[in-house]
Amino acid sequence: MKRIKPLSMLSPDESGIVYRIVAGKGLTLRLAEMGITPGVLVKVVHNDSGPLLLLVRDSRIVLGRGVAMKILVEVN
Repeated sequence: MKRIKPLSMLSPDESGIVYRIVAGKGLTLRLAEMGITPGVLVKVVHNDSGPLLLLVRDSRIVLGRGVAMKILVEVN
């Protein structure tokens, strides 16, 4: 059984595979330009209050909590 949850719900050092992006065309395109597409491994570096710090394709990316809620991941 797959454990699917929003990216914003992952704890630091937890990772997952992007399963689906539930957003409009503009945001989906912007995320794709940052390397966040379905099938990509995403690791949470920092998830306290405020934005999330992620490791995606050997790059560090900061995403706001609202955007992170729209990214569904399959937790490893």
